[in-house]
Amino acid sequence: MDKWNIETKCVQSGYRPQNGEPREVPIYQSTTFKYDTSADMAKLFDLEASGYFYTRLQNPTNDLVAAKIAAMEGGTAGMLTSSGQAANFFAIFNIANAGDHIISSSSIYGGTFNLFNVTMRKMGIEFTFVSPDCTEEELEAAFRPNTKAVFGESIANPALTVIDFEKFASAAHAHGVPFIVDNTFPTPVNCRPFEFGVDIITHSTTKYMDGHGSAVGGAIVDSGRFDWMAHADKFPGLTTPDDSYHGITYAEKFGKEGAFITKATAQLMRDFGSIQSPQNAYYLNLGLESLHVRMKQHCANAMALAEFLKSSPKAEFVNYPSLPGDKYYDVAMKYMPNGSCGVVSFGVKGGRAAAEEFMKKLRIFAIETHVADARSCCLHPASSTHRQLTDEELDACGVAGNLVRMSCGLENTEDLVADVANALG
Repeated sequence: MDKWNIETKCVQSGYRPQNGEPREVPIYQSTTFKYDTSADMAKLFDLEASGYFYTRLQNPTNDLVAAKIAAMEGGTAGMLTSSGQAANFFAIFNIANAGDHIISSSSIYGGTFNLFNVTMRKMGIEFTFVSPDCTEEELEAAFRPNTKAVFGESIANPALTVIDFEKFASAAHAHGVPFIVDNTFPTPVNCRPFEFGVDIITHSTTKYMDGHGSAVGGAIVDSGRFDWMAHADKFPGLTTPDDSYHGITYAEKFGKEGAFITKATAQLMRDFGSIQSPQNAYYLNLGLESLHVRMKQHCANAMALAEFLKSSPKAEFVNYPSLPGDKYYDVAMKYMPNGSCGVVSFGVKGGRAAAEEFMKKLRIFAIETHVADARSCCLHPASSTHRQLTDEELDACGVAGNLVRMSCGLENTEDLVADVANALG
């Protein structure tokens, strides 16, 4: 299975039915599971045996789909969460406690920025935000003795900056901490962060992986390469006994390959319950089976739109990493040479008012708080997903007041370009 190409993994990995078993991933729509003896169940509660006892922690449908995503990313273990926000929260909170510090790219999704900058600060975790374009010296200066991880997005939403995996991974590893990357926009079809030093990957599966606006969800995948025990003093939650499981030490019992996801499941999912529903996991799997086909059309439509906007006098600027001449073109070609994503952002000449007027005239692109869907949609981030940010924070995220995010769906390419041309006037 490890040697399969990504197209085959999208269709075949995760679930391999045996003789007489259902061909499609079964939906285990049950909150709980029956056992013959208390001793059998006790083994599950002590993490001495694998199995299921309550869907708030784990569910067979979810685990089959998580295994597919892990295989697609080339990781050793994965888990599903109720949303991409939950995935990013779990990925950080699994290794950082009150009094700890995280370095994050400043160019990230507005909801994630608020999670880090407001909510998790209230939990006692400090964040330092650095530009994705920072120098190695500037990145080095951001580290503290209590830094526990570095975070970024492979392609930032909505600024479409592309992070340099090797630069950030090298700095993180020099300080004995993992590099966590949200790989939602390019998906594992177009980008393989683990091959460039990334340790943990998160996803909002709500986007391209589902692809049809059907089910909110998230995922975390572990590369299985970060050596927690080699930095035991930094990560006591993984390297010292957990009293809530009779003194089990995750890094010792489950090794590099399974410690992170086991702890996130057995401890965080147990306590927070941010589980993806089995029904949503089933929908997600249907989306994954066609992901490799859909991404090609998303990217083709986005490239055509980006090329049109680049030549339009009505566009003040155009952001699309696969477009020659884009600021991030070279780094995008390094990490995702076969395509980036289906999202283009551009600035409408005339400022915020002109951007809002442009969006009113669109007929195919729908105004939605969504992105990466089979149907084309658009958004004005400064007045929606990023409206809680100050002007200075908007600038740091690369979100101008006249920026419009265009998510190209699977419609006819000429129709999408014509829709934008007509709206621009």
